[in-house]
Amino acid sequence: MGLKYSAEGRPAEVGPAGWGAGVFARLLPSPATVESRVRGDVTPCFHARPIGMGEHRSVLLIGATGLVGSECLRLLLQNDTFSRVVVLSRRPLIGDSSHPKLKTHLVDFDRLTSAASWFAVDQIICALGTTMKAAGSRARFRAVDLLYPLTAAHLGVEKRVSHFLLVSALGANPDSRFFYSRMKGELEYAVAELPYRSLTIARPSLLVGKRERPRLGERVAGGLRALFPARYRPIHATDVARVLIQHAEADGVGRRIIESIELRAMATNGASHGVAPAGSPATIGGAPQSSLV
Repeated sequence: MGLKYSAEGRPAEVGPAGWGAGVFARLLPSPATVESRVRGDVTPCFHARPIGMGEHRSVLLIGATGLVGSECLRLLLQNDTFSRVVVLSRRPLIGDSSHPKLKTHLVDFDRLTSAASWFAVDQIICALGTTMKAAGSRARFRAVDLLYPLTAAHLGVEKRVSHFLLVSALGANPDSRFFYSRMKGELEYAVAELPYRSLTIARPSLLVGKRERPRLGERVAGGLRALFPARYRPIHATDVARVLIQHAEADGVGRRIIESIELRAMATNGASHGVAPAGSPATIGGAPQSSLV
């Protein structure tokens, strides 16, 4: 499984001409592969860059202009563990982008493989996402929320990235009857197939925070937050970002999925005590995962 490669040995472009089923068939695992991935283990990437405790690290952030991504960027720039922060963005960042350890590159995500050289980092944080309204169609929505992150994950493997951290969503499941949840589940499955030494997936509920373009549903849900059951209660984007950066800093080996209720608890307690360690039950895409790699 993987990207289609050109004669020059580079991944083929994934622009609008390739939105057909063939592109997704190449990127997504087959049902049989998914089943084997859930039941078995994947050998971690043997050639990933070794990262020692206390070493300064480089991190690539995708989705830095979004609600969670912008908070991740703020925390990364404040954290001395990370000496270089590379941002790939479709549009310029809001505010001051002159921080000495920040490197920003404007890219066309339909031609993301042309930016492959910037993926030579230790860790990748992917907080990319959109809405149906902003995307304009299911095909475009799927491109932004599934194809772009998955292309980034493949490029990370090529560049020997050790740790991939992904913002998914509560209820992610490839068998869901809801388009959004099904798409997020497909992405989780496909990323879980890749041989990363470490994989962290956060599944937040409805996000609360100050957006450049407010979303009515989030504003309403935020006002009624106390009425939601704990598992589904809206969560502040700052809390999601804080936990992601905690896990990027800890850089534990293995795979972990953090549900929204756990994200809230970890952010509140300032510790990652609720994360499933190696060998503990977890789920990828809503299906049982027998062990963490």
